[in-house]
Parts: sequence; C-alpha cells; structure tokens
Amino acid sequence: MSILVEIIQGIGGIAIGIINVYMWIVIVAALLTFVNPDPFNPVVQFLYRLTNPAYIFVRRHIRTNFNGVDLAPLIIVIVLQVLIVLFGAFLHSLS
Repeated sequence: MSILVEIIQGIGGIAIGIINVYMWIVIVAALLTFVNPDPFNPVVQFLYRLTNPAYIFVRRHIRTNFNGVDLAPLIIVIVLQVLIVLFGAFLHSLS
C-alpha cells in the first residue's frame, strides 16, 4: 500500500510543479501587457496562447475590468495558489 501512496505523491508533486509553472506563465504574460511587446514575436504569441483560454473563462464568469485595470490574471494566480495549497495538504495527509 505504501508504494501506491508514493506513486500518488509523486504524481501530485508533478501536478503541483505544473500548476506552479503555469502560474509563472500567467504572471509573465500579465507583466508583458505593461510594456506592449511585439505581437508577432513567437514567445509573446506562445504566452498568449497559453493564457488566453484561462482569461476568457474567468472573464466569462466574473467581471474583471475595474477602471481600466484587468484583474483576470490576479484571480487566476489566486485560484492556482489555492489549488497548490489544497494539493499539498491532500498529499501531506496521505503520509
């Protein structure tokens, strides 16, 4: 039974890592909006392709534009942080 727990903890650790990387991608994409980068840059296009589906989902369900400031990246980062804490607590409870 402990082998199964270790496998689940390993997969959970990988999931937490992926969530953490995506959180940083959202932060970088949000910071890029302040400098107005070249939209034809492949890195910028890649970041926008990764983050736009999450932005659209959040904007569809929650009003995120307050006085010209879009809070969708902040909401996404908070939700991702909550997921990391919940996954971490679940994985810790297995041991």
